[in-house]
Amino acid sequence: YDIGSINASADGVYIHTVLRLAKDEAGRLKISNMTCNASIARMHAGFSGTLRKVYEFLSTFIVTGMRYLLGQQICPSLEHASLVLLNSLLDTVPVRNYVDEHIGIDYSLLRDPSISTDTLDLDFKGMFFPRVREDQELENHAVEPVIKETERMVYVAFSEYFFDSAMHSYFQAGVLTIELQGEKVPKDLEVLLRATFFGTIFMLSPSVDAPLRLVLQVSAPPRCIIKPSGTSVSVSAFLNISLVPPDRPPVQLSSMAMETKLSAKVFLQGKALRVQLDLRRYGESPMGAWGESSPHPTHNCFLLSRFRIYSKQSALESLALFSLQAPLKTLLQLTIMPIINERTKKGVQIPLPEGMDFTREVVTNHAGFLTVGADLHFSKGLREVIEKYRPVPTAATYSSSRPAEPSLDPSSL
Repeated sequence: YDIGSINASADGVYIHTVLRLAKDEAGRLKISNMTCNASIARMHAGFSGTLRKVYEFLSTFIVTGMRYLLGQQICPSLEHASLVLLNSLLDTVPVRNYVDEHIGIDYSLLRDPSISTDTLDLDFKGMFFPRVREDQELENHAVEPVIKETERMVYVAFSEYFFDSAMHSYFQAGVLTIELQGEKVPKDLEVLLRATFFGTIFMLSPSVDAPLRLVLQVSAPPRCIIKPSGTSVSVSAFLNISLVPPDRPPVQLSSMAMETKLSAKVFLQGKALRVQLDLRRYGESPMGAWGESSPHPTHNCFLLSRFRIYSKQSALESLALFSLQAPLKTLLQLTIMPIINERTKKGVQIPLPEGMDFTREVVTNHAGFLTVGADLHFSKGLREVIEKYRPVPTAATYSSSRPAEPSLDPSSL
């Protein structure tokens, strides 16, 4: 029986590992296989205790055994860290989530990763879907994004298809309708509308003082256009103007078609990609001239907006409605745009493992797509995240592809 210590050190430790990355059945990035080769060239050991001289005499056999046992533990430990622990971290990357109560998004990988000496390329589907029809897919006619920038650690490219599928999904969900009635209709616009349709309203007496109702309904899925100069969204809609007499059916005064091109500002906030829409160019006052060019253009916005209304009944009525064009454009800008931007301000999360955040974000427009570049910041330690999601040994480690319910916590973005 003896008490002492062994102070050991190793020289010439060689470890060579190869990780094989692939997509699993749910479309999530996984480490599918690993090869490992490890060796230790030399080990040294210092002994203490009453039998120290005996240990030193036997050190050749003891150190050789220690070197062998230690070498046998390196690869199994790395294999467990890769195939189990790191894969549990990759499980935190969102693949198919619900954005809100109307739509969800599919971020699943389309194919296995492409790896070069300098880059890791991942092709995501990046498609929204209506929750009422989760199996619906929109055909992709957008250009294939090509990322050439290298100044940031990571770049994510979004084609026009990404935004088109979002607007198409909202259209399929039937939520692209806004109704204003009574006090919600701006007073100046109400006076102008009553003057414009005075003859019709007068013939409806005694319903002259009935409240007005404006129903704006998108008639086709909006389309996104991305150019190097900025991003815009083309929208076609119907505007129905009616009187709503108490205890009587609504009386329609006019039904007009509207065509508008909204400027869109795309930016990254946290992990959420957000879009802010505007009927005028950024920096223009609400009553600014229509179609002027700005001496100080804002980055990533379309400088010109377009707005046109016309009657669905006749060209003569379209001419009569010309005087409503400027007030209705102001109505959209001051009343409708805040409602739309309020609905979309939460944005959509970019797939990124837990504990990683973006810094030094930059958005760059190209022909048919835009790129979001950023550096990565570890807001949590890798060990902390791995310990949080460490699989329970007795539990199945298979991940579900079912979408998660939308979180009410804004910090989850």
